[in-house]
Amino acid sequence: MPAPASSIASSHKAASSCHPTLSRQDALERLRTELSLQRDRIRQKFEQRETNGVETARNLALLMDHVIEELARYAGLPHGPRSTKDGEAFCLCATGGYGAGLLAPFSDVDLLFLTEDQPSEGLVKAIEYVLYTLWDLGLRVGHATRTIASALEMAGTDQTSCTTLLDIRPLYGQTSLVLTLQEKLKQHLEGPALEQFVLGAITQREERHRKFGETPYLVEPHIKEGKGGLRDLQVLNWIGHAVLGNGLPGHSRPKQDQGLAPACALLGLLTRREISRTRSLWNFLWTVRLNLHYVTGRPEERLTFDVQPIIGARMRYGNHGHQRGVERFMRHHFLMARAVMRLTHVFQPAILLHLRNQLLHRPPRVEAGPDSFQRVDGCLSLPNPLALVREPITVFQFLDSARRHQLALHPAAIQHIIRFERHSASLRHNAEASAFFIRLLCDPARLPPSPDTASTSPGMEEPDRIFWLPLLNETGILSHLLPGWSRILGRTQFDGYHIHSVDAHTIESVRVLRMIEQGRMADELPLAYRLARTVTQRPLLYLATLLHDIGKGRGGDHSELGAEIATRICQQLGLSASDTDTVSWLVLHHLLLSRTAFGRDIDDPQTILDLADTIQSPKRLRLLLLLSIADIRAVGPRAWNAWKATLLGRLYTRIADVLEGGLQAQEDDERVEHNRHIVQNALVDEDMPAADIAYFMKLGRAGYWLSFDEQSHIRHARLVSQHLAGQRDDAITIDIAPLPNRGITELTVFCKDQPGLFSRITGALALCGATIADARIHTLHNGMVLDTFWFQDPHGEVFMEPEHVERLRDTIMQVMEGTINLDETLSAASFPLTRRLEALPIPSRVLIDNDASENHSIVEVNGRDRPALLHNITATLSRLKLHISSAHIMTYGLRAVDVFYVTDAEGHKLTTPEQEDALQTALLETLRHTEADIT
Repeated sequence: MPAPASSIASSHKAASSCHPTLSRQDALERLRTELSLQRDRIRQKFEQRETNGVETARNLALLMDHVIEELARYAGLPHGPRSTKDGEAFCLCATGGYGAGLLAPFSDVDLLFLTEDQPSEGLVKAIEYVLYTLWDLGLRVGHATRTIASALEMAGTDQTSCTTLLDIRPLYGQTSLVLTLQEKLKQHLEGPALEQFVLGAITQREERHRKFGETPYLVEPHIKEGKGGLRDLQVLNWIGHAVLGNGLPGHSRPKQDQGLAPACALLGLLTRREISRTRSLWNFLWTVRLNLHYVTGRPEERLTFDVQPIIGARMRYGNHGHQRGVERFMRHHFLMARAVMRLTHVFQPAILLHLRNQLLHRPPRVEAGPDSFQRVDGCLSLPNPLALVREPITVFQFLDSARRHQLALHPAAIQHIIRFERHSASLRHNAEASAFFIRLLCDPARLPPSPDTASTSPGMEEPDRIFWLPLLNETGILSHLLPGWSRILGRTQFDGYHIHSVDAHTIESVRVLRMIEQGRMADELPLAYRLARTVTQRPLLYLATLLHDIGKGRGGDHSELGAEIATRICQQLGLSASDTDTVSWLVLHHLLLSRTAFGRDIDDPQTILDLADTIQSPKRLRLLLLLSIADIRAVGPRAWNAWKATLLGRLYTRIADVLEGGLQAQEDDERVEHNRHIVQNALVDEDMPAADIAYFMKLGRAGYWLSFDEQSHIRHARLVSQHLAGQRDDAITIDIAPLPNRGITELTVFCKDQPGLFSRITGALALCGATIADARIHTLHNGMVLDTFWFQDPHGEVFMEPEHVERLRDTIMQVMEGTINLDETLSAASFPLTRRLEALPIPSRVLIDNDASENHSIVEVNGRDRPALLHNITATLSRLKLHISSAHIMTYGLRAVDVFYVTDAEGHKLTTPEQEDALQTALLETLRHTEADIT
């Protein structure tokens, strides 16, 4: 290992008087034993709840102080107020989080070796003694050796270096050096440099949020760097200390240890009770962080699924009603994260306003505002905050004024709204408050400028309107105004699918809906833009989107429970009986289109007619489609893709045809002839041999001609023509077509029908890492089969690279021809799940429906997803001699929902209970073996 500080040693300095008083090996043995014993003692007191999180972090920092001081003495580093005889002045300092006096079990120990001049060779060796020994003790050490001048220079050019110096703390040596550095840093952080530092700290925080999550309500939150985490509180401390000059002197250290910026008190933003709550918040986050380190045995900062129940149990969160202990723990965590965001909303703007007034050398500018309110430094403010108590409707009048004039709220006003949030409950049946709330919820979205406007007036478009819903949630107004909202506030969704808590997912759904109206989302389904711009019942759509998941966490079907709650809320808001029924119906059926599009055969006329019978109204269909898109897109970045858009678009069109009196089941024959005629003409235009065209046109049954578009039929005709040219009945002909506009890759296999064919193809795709989304099997009039699979790569994208496509083709052919032993290869392949995902319970379930399709039994299999699952299931169906007509594959995080349209060997439905029981038992056994393989 290279010498950590030798590069800055001065060649002209004489050797220092720094001489070790103990060999490094002896020092290592002595300190290793003491460090281990004291760490165990601190951990034991923490786990026995004798000390809380902040106390434990402080004890760990004090222990590290002791170890470093002892080590500095052993190394012979200069100490005391006087310099060494050769003129060196030196101080060993703690910086960063460790400098603030708090340390997590596996966190970095940040050290600054501060000198007045360039260190001598002897001092460098003593510094190396300290560093090497700390590394040998297994500690993670961040270090720098700098003079006062170089430290200030670095602080002037590097945001992180400047921030770490705010928390500098002397450990050993000449303390006057630190006081000098602090004073010079304080002088540096004035005027434009101070503004640059504050804005830089905020910019760094925003970049960090983009990396670790734009919302504090992620189901696997990063408790240190994520939004609403410990780092956000530290940023508030840093900018508060820097602006008000309180972070540098040592007298502010006790408050800083509590994670509370003195600026909060100095600006009068928090009451004594609120300060106490903030201390509890700081302690809660530190307690979670320490538990996380101790449980994982490493510097882990993400609260993953596998550790959540463990930490919840360690923090004494037990089961209560329908809520498990881990759910109660995570809900409390999200409430704490919300409290951090509340502080940020209040404290950061206040600091920025104070800074601006400080730079301009003037007091805050107060002037009359709209609607009898006032503006303070351009932000809307409350002249008399007690009006929120005497007349609770004031809160909505205030917010509506800000909405109409698109004004930011003054931080003091936000703090007052939070302080008096409970009074919003008295407005539940207030007609004026209801009208204000609905306007805030669905504030008209800005439409994209027309091409003419964009070209003639660049930069003159109306700016994006403020989205008020997050503020209503974070200030607590939603919880007091809407019955049932508090039950979903901070509720985690343990499914590996949703990435947000229920309330955050709901708010994101409303945001997505606004973006669809603005033409900034749903690009794969342009139909959605047209529908959103022409919808005539916007308030009902927005209310349904806001309430679609409000029934979650109550122990039953959340759609049914949500519909009941939505009815009560709509009545409370004063909606008519008809409008209330529409909102309740949308909540009840908000999963209808997505479940059908992704899990049923939408080419089955019975499916379309059943949906049309449920929906009945074209208006409801339009509203339901927009709600479905917003719901799916709000789940997470990978939940929506072009293939899902394609399926939803096709389903919408077919239902709309029925509702508008176009397509009827008895008209299928006409549609078949129409499709055949179009394809035949296209093949003639391509100069395909007449004999091949005639042969192809006789192959497909009615279902085939209704299941594909014109281009797919043409590709199939080429495939059949290629097969005929080979003059081998037993030949296997395959075609792989990337379809980037649909976000999917299509595989077509044309060959003689044979047992287990479907299963072998799914196994081959599993070997290639493909994820199957949909499949169709068509048995043709000549006994041949045309199997079509739609699949994506492991990242949900199209297989586009030619080498990937060739590898797919080769693997499928080898499996079909028997060159690859599929069972052995799949058994040898490793498809592990990460430990955090194994912790989520995924129940296995098999449902058999004989009513939803006229000619097939529908088998729905639910279980934990893994690459070879579909192969295992279809192998079981093949073993039971069941014929698969179509398969529809959907994954919701870790849960796979595979739906198969099947018939028995004679082509009939499963009509007897014995058949159903045998199938259910066999599939559940397959799922049990799959789960056993994973665990």
